Amino acid sequence: MRILLFLLFFTSLQSQSNYNSLQNLFIEWRKFENPTLLNGAPDYTKKGFNKRKSAFNKLQKKLNNIDTTNWSKSKQVDWQIIEAEMNGYDFNYRVLKSWIRDPAFYQTIWMYQSDVPAHEGPVNHAILEYWQYTFPLNKQAKEKFKRELALIPAFLEQAEQNLTGNARDLWVAGINNLRDQTKHLETIEKTLNEYQDKKKDKSIFVALQNAKVANNKFIRWLESEAPNKNGPSGIGKENYTWYQQNVHRVPLTWEEEVQLLQRELDRAWSSLKLEEERNKKLPLMKSADTPKEFKVLTENAVKKMMRFLSENDIMYIKDNMEPALREHMGEYVPKDDRNFFSIGLHYDPLPLYSHFYHWFDLAEVRDNPHKNLIRRGPPLYNMYDSKNEGIATAVEEMFMHAGLYEDSPRSREIVWIMLAQRAARGLGSLYAHANMMTMAEAGQVHVKWTPRGWMEREPHLLQFEQHLYLRQPGYGTCYITGKYLIENLMAEYAEKLETEKKVFTLKDFLNAFNNAGNIPVELIRQEMIED
Repeated sequence: MRILLFLLFFTSLQSQSNYNSLQNLFIEWRKFENPTLLNGAPDYTKKGFNKRKSAFNKLQKKLNNIDTTNWSKSKQVDWQIIEAEMNGYDFNYRVLKSWIRDPAFYQTIWMYQSDVPAHEGPVNHAILEYWQYTFPLNKQAKEKFKRELALIPAFLEQAEQNLTGNARDLWVAGINNLRDQTKHLETIEKTLNEYQDKKKDKSIFVALQNAKVANNKFIRWLESEAPNKNGPSGIGKENYTWYQQNVHRVPLTWEEEVQLLQRELDRAWSSLKLEEERNKKLPLMKSADTPKEFKVLTENAVKKMMRFLSENDIMYIKDNMEPALREHMGEYVPKDDRNFFSIGLHYDPLPLYSHFYHWFDLAEVRDNPHKNLIRRGPPLYNMYDSKNEGIATAVEEMFMHAGLYEDSPRSREIVWIMLAQRAARGLGSLYAHANMMTMAEAGQVHVKWTPRGWMEREPHLLQFEQHLYLRQPGYGTCYITGKYLIENLMAEYAEKLETEKKVFTLKDFLNAFNNAGNIPVELIRQEMIED
């Protein structure tokens, strides 16, 4: 008996030692993933990647040599998170090659916070998060802001050497990102003129001027090269499937995703028509067409949302939830200027506010960071997409079925319209990645299959979304694939509880799901079902 106890104790110590090695490797890996500098900017040159290849191989070998025997499922999931990130680095190096194929990769200025844990799409390691700064700048912020502006010229000079790819759609659409950056620099100049002293802070103004000159020069170069670009921008079906399964841990093939999104598109349209049939004797919805009407509409919607979640025991209510929602209530838009999302927002904000589950997530990331080092920050390469975009899309329908619109039946129509739009745009993105359609043709799938013509009047939103999905494989579909995986998880979880003679409650399911962190749904499933 003593020998058995000793062996169990020794095994436990060995297991913990191995897990400590995993945590240390995670720190080492994340340090490596941040590239070395070249003239003050991140080095994405071919020579730079070649120098780092052997170090990457050693990190992969270290990971594969860690013995996970006797680990809990939760710790095994941590191992898989690191494996998936390393697969992402390898895939980007072999296939995606954003620094070679994608001019938008070299955008450095981000004016607004993303509604997911990190910026959507491939992002370089030198970004300037303008939204994080408060003006006038204090001493420390001044130095950081100046450094981030000052690296732009060297970074864009490097870009002209690195960008040797022939992906036409990525190239042409990417120029608009840099044109937007010109506008961002102008906004920054106005802000600095208002809050900073030109004499005292001369170096910041110099760095800004150099950045503006470099950005405009880079745009001219991109425009001059654009006529020579004639190649495809998609990564192909086989690469797409490998990436989804080995990096984002979405256990579906390209073909299966096409089938799933087509099914959801059909279901959304048919459900919308049935809702319209059910509601045909009801008056049509009236939109808020003055700022005053919109203010009343959104205020009532926030109150109704929080009351519904609380009184119906849908979620555990935390102090940071309502403030997070109130920060993103939306702004009034004149009727003729509304895009897809603002059209629905001005009829009933609740379908979109359901999707703003995003901001509940981010409030938790800010206020209650995950205790697990490996899950504390966002996983790399948008691996969070099935979880964060999936749950935000899934709860639109979950909350509807749970009774959110009992006193507003026509609001259910908006839920189906939003689902159809997400399925249509994702379907288009799949065909674009298979190089069966251009980005513009994929956009027409998006427009045609969005009900009521709600996507016909907003070319900017259309291009932004299809361009993002072409840049980041799997993002265009993650709203639907993530939703599907979450519904599948809910079914397994409920069946497991039923077998154990336990009661399923939505709030406990969502709580367990949220507490797993911003990791792929498939990994959450392993932890919730298999552990």
